[in-house]
Order: sequence, then C-alpha cells, then structure tokens
Amino acid sequence: MPGIGSISMFSVAVIIFALTPGPDMLYIATRSVTQGRIAGVCSALGVHAGVLVHTLAAALGLSALIASSAAAFSCIRYAGAAYLIYLGIKTLLCDAGRLEVSAYEPRKLKNIFNQGLITNLLNPKVILFFLAFLPQFVDPAKGNVSLQLVFLGFLMVGLTLPIDIAIGLLGGSVGALLQAGRGMQRTGKWFSASVFIFLGLSTALFGGRKA
Repeated sequence: MPGIGSISMFSVAVIIFALTPGPDMLYIATRSVTQGRIAGVCSALGVHAGVLVHTLAAALGLSALIASSAAAFSCIRYAGAAYLIYLGIKTLLCDAGRLEVSAYEPRKLKNIFNQGLITNLLNPKVILFFLAFLPQFVDPAKGNVSLQLVFLGFLMVGLTLPIDIAIGLLGGSVGALLQAGRGMQRTGKWFSASVFIFLGLSTALFGGRKA
C-alpha cells in the first residue's frame, strides 16, 4: 500500500478534481436536472463503475497498451463520441414526458446506469488520466504496484462518489423546480440532448492525445 503521505496528497488532489466541473459532472448534472434525483444517482453509480473498470485495466496494463496504440485509442475515442451523440439524438426524438424516471421502473434505471458506465468506459481522457495520475502516487518500494493502483482506484471512488451523488441529488431538486410545466419539460429535453451532443463532438474533436 502507498505511504500515508502519498495517500494524503492523492486524496486532496482527487477531491479537488471531483469539485472541478468536467464531462462526468456535466453528464450527471444533466441527467438529474432533466430526469430527476434517482436518474442522477444512477448515472453517478454507472460512471464510478466505469472508474473501477479503468482501475482494474490500469492495474493489468491494458490502459497503457490501449494508449500506446493509435488505432485502438482512436477507436475508443470515436466510439465514445458516437455514443454520446446517439444519446443526444435519442433524447431529441423522445417525447418530453417520457424522460421522467420512476423509482418503480428498474429497467429504465438499469439503462441509465449502463449509459453512465459506457460513457465513462469510452472516454479516452479517463484512460490518459489513469495513466498519468495514478502512477505518481505509487511507490514500488511499498509492495506490488498493481495492488497499489487498485487501492488508489477504489479510494478515488470512495472519495468522489459521494460528491457526484450529491450533484445528482442537487440537480434533481433544481430540475423539479424547473419542470413544473410542459414547456419546461420540452426545454429540458432540448437542453439534455444539446449537452450530450456537445460532449460527443468535444470528444471527437478534442479528445485525442497531445503531440
């Protein structure tokens, strides 16, 4: 396990990153504002399930392998962009009233969870983040490097998941105030779709590796 000093610095850095607006925060907030608290929480859980998968991939060396292959990295990049744009178009074509998610519709909640998971897994910047960030806090002298990476990944989820759940709950409260009328529901649909398409285009245009 990494030393106490490394863990402390890692924890502070992770919390700062979690509080800095980014694609995941925007995705979760958009879901919660337009579809309610439960949708926001499910999105947060899906995103962080993706973080755990990235953690295991980094520990096994898969992330480094993907990042070193221009073809594989580009495939993930464009697949992620296409998926986000697909979600945006799907939202546009959906009736505004059907965006509402009931606590008694587990199938829809499962879909929202899976969408958050896939969105995170297909985000090339997350792969680069794990390759560039986590190793800085690993000390080979402290034991198995892979186990240290797994520990840091799980610690990251433990620190950031409550923040993203809070964002989901807060966004749901804001959304409940905004969506009182049918007109606001239509506005919410267009807003949600626009955000997804924007994130998709950003991933396609600016999600590549720096030279």
